[in-house]
Amino acid sequence: MNIENFFLMLGWLGELIFASWVLSYGAEHLSMRFGAKFVGRTLLSVATTLPEIAIVMYAASVGLYEVAIGAGLGSNVLMMTLGLALMLLIATTKLSKAPLTRIDVSTFKVDKIFLLVSALISAILLVDGYNFIDGFIFIGMFVGYVLIAYVEMKREQKISRPTVMHVADNQSVSSSEYTLSNRNDMAKAILAFIVGTIGIVIGAGPFIHSLQTFSEDIGVSTIVLAVIISPIAGEMPEKISMMILARKGAAGAAIAIANVLGSKILNNSLLLGVAVIAAMYHGGFFTTIHNSELLWFQMILATTITVVALIPLFRHYIGIKVGIFLIALYILSIIVQFFAPGEIKPH
Repeated sequence: MNIENFFLMLGWLGELIFASWVLSYGAEHLSMRFGAKFVGRTLLSVATTLPEIAIVMYAASVGLYEVAIGAGLGSNVLMMTLGLALMLLIATTKLSKAPLTRIDVSTFKVDKIFLLVSALISAILLVDGYNFIDGFIFIGMFVGYVLIAYVEMKREQKISRPTVMHVADNQSVSSSEYTLSNRNDMAKAILAFIVGTIGIVIGAGPFIHSLQTFSEDIGVSTIVLAVIISPIAGEMPEKISMMILARKGAAGAAIAIANVLGSKILNNSLLLGVAVIAAMYHGGFFTTIHNSELLWFQMILATTITVVALIPLFRHYIGIKVGIFLIALYILSIIVQFFAPGEIKPH
């Protein structure tokens, strides 16, 4: 075993943890101005998915279409099961600074429906392959989701109840939960969010590469590397940010839930749109990412896991029992992955 690869992996993991902490700090404080759902759905989802977007763009631009599409599908399976489960286990146990007995997910109805619909649409469109028309549909879905999130955020700002009370000129004055105390707080939050995002973009690639090299050094098989280690490594920034937020109580858990749902909607829309555009760059405007036995297997698995994982989320509350269920679902998905047919070939 090359000890240098091991320490290099730990070094980049440390960089990712720090960057994710800075990012979560920025997200938490921005949520005081824009709301937890909007920040988690959009800003945090895009920030933590940037490394994955880069991987998809590169893979599709060199003709590795199965890798490009599979990256998004694998991410959905991982985060809708293990990622969400870890967040629940942290938020509802003593691992959290303010443990919750359960988490209210009733306010995420739009996100849950949008995720379900986007997963089904992406599966249906794959039947005859993805082309430029599908690319526009995917990007349109993402833009529509962001607009819905923005409209909902503005509506909630108008009807939100005041949360901070203080006395000024012998009168009781309230300030909205969507207001940071001053411009300096807003500037710090934005700066922290930007710095954290840059740190994740810088550290994600080297960490994934060092982990893969270390895995090969200790003799991990290719299938284990592809099915288990690589997806976990690729989603490391999002998982770390989620776990940090989950430790901060109800507000942090709300951002984390919004991040999971928002990032998976992004995978079913913007990420697939990016893959189609990169494929058009590689093979021309009318290039089609053809369906294949391997790709269809991954799509059916990801869609099924997404639908099953969403079932308990349509309840009013979720807790530690749902987390245990999702871990079992993740283990099942890993077992099924070992029966995936075919091989990845460049186009």
